[in-house]
Amino acid sequence: MWISNAFAQATAAGADSSNSLMSFLPLILMFAVLYFIMIRPQMRRQKETKAMIEALAVGDEVVSVGGIVGKVTALKDQFLTVEIAAGVQVQMQKGAITTVLPKGTLKSA
Repeated sequence: MWISNAFAQATAAGADSSNSLMSFLPLILMFAVLYFIMIRPQMRRQKETKAMIEALAVGDEVVSVGGIVGKVTALKDQFLTVEIAAGVQVQMQKGAITTVLPKGTLKSA
């Protein structure tokens, strides 16, 4: 009584394929933006971190995830020993190293 009937309109035969492509276009654009803004930089950071950890050598000055700063005294497969003060050595995983500092950053006491 108050609501009138709604009827679907016929579409042109060639418009179906372009409409389906246009409906996926925002999804494709969102994925492309996410790739270039989030995924690609994260992959680059992981690659740089892996290269830094593989290049660790005895004598390097490092910072750990917890903020411990020291000099690498020994390296093993997955672990390294870091001297954080004179006569104080700590053993930690290589993955716990966040930064390799430039030589001479730490002053000997």
